[in-house]
Amino acid sequence: MIRGTVSRAVTMPKRVRSLLRVLALALPLIWAPSTWAAPTPMAAAAQRETVRNSFVHLANGVPGVLYEPAQPGPKAQTAVFIMHSSADYLTFSGCTELARRGYRVLCANNSTSKSGVSNDGALDQVLLEVKAAVTWLRRAPGVEHVVLLGHSGGGTVMSAYQFIAEGGVTACRTAEKIWKCPDSLAGLPAADGLMMIDSNWGLAAMTLFSIDPAVRDEARGTTLDPALDMYEPANGFRETGSTYSPIFAKAFLQAEGRRNTALISHAEAMLASIDAGKGPYRDDAPFVVPGAILLGSNNKLFSQDVGLMAHTRKAWPLIHADGSVTVQIVPTVRVAENVRSQSPSLIRGALKTTVRNYLNSYAIRTGADFGYDAQSVRGVEWTSTYASPPGNVQGVSVPLLVLGMTGHWEFLAAETIYDLARSRDKSIAFIEGATHLYTTCSKCEPHPGAFGDTLATTYDAIDRWLAKPKRFASNQK
Repeated sequence: MIRGTVSRAVTMPKRVRSLLRVLALALPLIWAPSTWAAPTPMAAAAQRETVRNSFVHLANGVPGVLYEPAQPGPKAQTAVFIMHSSADYLTFSGCTELARRGYRVLCANNSTSKSGVSNDGALDQVLLEVKAAVTWLRRAPGVEHVVLLGHSGGGTVMSAYQFIAEGGVTACRTAEKIWKCPDSLAGLPAADGLMMIDSNWGLAAMTLFSIDPAVRDEARGTTLDPALDMYEPANGFRETGSTYSPIFAKAFLQAEGRRNTALISHAEAMLASIDAGKGPYRDDAPFVVPGAILLGSNNKLFSQDVGLMAHTRKAWPLIHADGSVTVQIVPTVRVAENVRSQSPSLIRGALKTTVRNYLNSYAIRTGADFGYDAQSVRGVEWTSTYASPPGNVQGVSVPLLVLGMTGHWEFLAAETIYDLARSRDKSIAFIEGATHLYTTCSKCEPHPGAFGDTLATTYDAIDRWLAKPKRFASNQK
């Protein structure tokens, strides 16, 4: 009934919006108004407290910076750990924003190359580097609780870590897993909570969503099939915003799924050859996939057509600029992006990794029904890899917060992650008009100031969730 009531959220009468705010009171596991309420003047003043930071050497090639309030209070007993799958996050917004709100925050980089020249990050190695950070925080004076924050590709890292920490290596060696995890991941110390703040569907799924089915030759990114080229005007492409027909979208996605399946089979065959001593090298081999790098600038079809992945399936809490909340079908407010094909480019378009890293970090299985539409993704075998937040949260039990930013397409992953999560204490909300980096999407606004300060809205929401009394009481050390 709620979904039907709010399917036209933008034009809802005020009385309906008021009713929906009341309905929110009946959804405690999803939403509690006090959790996201705007801070009081006294709290706002406390947030402006000076933050101090110090360098932390976690491991070779793994630098960290500890951010903490100059005068730590009770909130500082909770430490938040932030790391991306590959990018430089030493100065990510959450480092200072959460420290200003009273928490200790450890921001770290993993040993993956930050140049973008290659996709050299092996998920298993990154998880060991997360272990070093969690271990360091567990020993830090004044820290009672450790909470992981995964943003974008960091959602893969943090959810995989907690999944294996709780379930042990047997959890990542089940029959359906493309890659079986090594013994080195045994004994990971678990965190007390997990926050997926505009996490995407995972490194593997975002690689899948970036595969160009128009590529005709796996050795070349310059030879494309016009019938499957999403940048052909005849197929619906427009620089100002594309509209692909259901017929083209179906053909494109089916071909994308077939190419994905073929790539996995090829990589598995190469690995078998390497293990048999018949590969080009004894330990691994290069694996370059034209038109398949998982960067946001290479995500395909839905990034150009805002009618795809356009809104949630169910009604969820949507936080507005004025602090009000409506429980509704949540629409995206994003604009079309990625108007140039990157497939002909080695640096900007090709996935450049190795056979082992591909199978460990970037491969996920799909079924014959793979595809997506305005509201959901189907046909992805989420548990076929632990480079998959929707699969990982099925094995996580600690308190879980999921937030989606409606100014970007990755917001829709929040619904999938939340729906599949088995944590008894799980919460979800969406931030109206926030970009993938939580800042205000000014180009998405119907008028200047319409979405307010979404960065503040996001971190205030996280603050209220973290500070809820007794949320982590059972995990106190």
